[in-house]
Amino acid sequence: MTSCQKDDSNPVGEQQEIVPDEFSEYFGNEISRDFLGTVIDKNHLPIEGVLITIGDDTAITDSNGVFIIKNATVHKRFGYIKASKAGYIHGSRNVVPTNGTNKVTIMLLDANITGTVNSGSEGTVSLDNGSSVSFDGNFIKEDGSEYAGTVNVIVHHLDPADEDMALQRPGMLYAQNSDGAERMLQTLGMLAVELRGSSGEELNLAEGSTSEIKMYVAPSLMSIAPATIPLWYFDETKGYWIEEGEATLQGNMYVGTVTHFSFWNCDIPANAITLCVTTTDDQNNVLNNLYVSITSATFGTRSGYINDNGEVCGFVPSGETLELDIYNYDFCGNESLHSQIIGPFTSDSDLSITIPDNPDIIAETVTGDFNTCDDNAVTDGYVQLKYGGQTFTDVVNDGTFEINLLRCENDNTFKIKASDYVNLQTTDSISYTFTTPLTNIGTISACNTITEFIQYSIDGGDLIYVLDNINSQFDANSPNYNGPILTLSGSSNDGNCFYLIGKLDETSYEGTYDNYNWNANDNSDTGFNLQECFGMSNTNNNVIYNLTSLGAVGEYIDINFSGTYEDYDGNPHSVSGVVHVLRDY
Repeated sequence: MTSCQKDDSNPVGEQQEIVPDEFSEYFGNEISRDFLGTVIDKNHLPIEGVLITIGDDTAITDSNGVFIIKNATVHKRFGYIKASKAGYIHGSRNVVPTNGTNKVTIMLLDANITGTVNSGSEGTVSLDNGSSVSFDGNFIKEDGSEYAGTVNVIVHHLDPADEDMALQRPGMLYAQNSDGAERMLQTLGMLAVELRGSSGEELNLAEGSTSEIKMYVAPSLMSIAPATIPLWYFDETKGYWIEEGEATLQGNMYVGTVTHFSFWNCDIPANAITLCVTTTDDQNNVLNNLYVSITSATFGTRSGYINDNGEVCGFVPSGETLELDIYNYDFCGNESLHSQIIGPFTSDSDLSITIPDNPDIIAETVTGDFNTCDDNAVTDGYVQLKYGGQTFTDVVNDGTFEINLLRCENDNTFKIKASDYVNLQTTDSISYTFTTPLTNIGTISACNTITEFIQYSIDGGDLIYVLDNINSQFDANSPNYNGPILTLSGSSNDGNCFYLIGKLDETSYEGTYDNYNWNANDNSDTGFNLQECFGMSNTNNNVIYNLTSLGAVGEYIDINFSGTYEDYDGNPHSVSGVVHVLRDY
């Protein structure tokens, strides 16, 4: 006998799948989580003014394309972030939220018109790769009323072979199948289609109308492309994919019929579980800002970035043996730091990974304080550290920040830029040098109007700022010192002065220097000297200076320094400071 009851037809020995009455029951209980995200365009440039929505919470991206939403209401297994701005098609991202700050990147696709059709007439709009959308001429407005006139058609094909696809696709590859059960998806290609009227109003197909879509399949995917494949559309209200219809492989195109438009997706479904991965080093220190990929030989690769708690979560196929790889994309190359076989998993699971010590990889921690222009601690902002082509972004809640990363030995300089998200003030981008394993850059302040500054602290006291009468000069061949000389000076209205002189290495100006004793009559000696305004002696002077940037005239000179010294009376002191000034000569 057979039955139409879907839960009664289980082969002997298989576990019966229980499908809830409402799909949202898969999501788990409501929880509060923090989110930090970046919205970029196809050129990886930040997009300002994007409206971000998570449940009832909203935010607008700033000039860096960054948004912060704290204590957003999401679900234990499902968080949905929407992004919209005029000139772009709607974008979104799903996450399995973690306890730490959940970091996401969304790439918005432009809303440039691909082609036009007219109401009342059949028409087709095609892309260069052969993907196309055909129309029967019947369209409606958002309120359901009939539309007559020119229809502007926006079409994007998303190719799984494109490394940016994971940033461009909406949500995550998480879906509701035709039986109402949750599935994860392996995509063989997507089409994003939006229809706009002549006045910019959003349109869709009229009730009872259909459209044929043709979707290009990349050559690298043809070997796994089935003759027929389920079609899935992305529900922008619910935030996940829903199965509706199927497509047939014709040559290198999947061809199917749809009744409405958003994103359409040709995917192979799989049973899914959530997997959370936590990473530590040999000393059980949490590692973050790494990239984790989980690969199934059958269902492809899932990936995500580890948060500030060393954790990343996501959906992976159930019952599959998987390969886990952890990467650190920088000058060290694209080889994984750690790889191992994991699974199979048949229920939601947690996995702790210890990354063994690697002599070629250096662990770095960068800390500091971030103040407003009024010297108050920033309570709602973020700090961006740029190193090796990467940007690491961390939230600032109480005026302090800590960024952890791994690097290789090819370069030991990095840049810091911080933004006060509430007051819309930023710091300049300032260069620093790692002082492995811990680099404390001191205090930085968000003051857009200040183009150059000198700041320092003696014996851990209050920060002293020198903002006026700043002069800088570089002489590549000073006759008085028989070599390249850099001098910097400035004063503040409260009487503080600053004078720094440095004799630089003739072959490589930028680098690390110690104290320069200008009374030693040693023409070969190099270094920096702060004696004139600070009362430093040359005895037990252990101040180290990092010249990280020596720009051309009109560009920035960046120096950071720290260490201990004795004054002229033999009293010990400590000092630390940052110089960020424009070169005058």
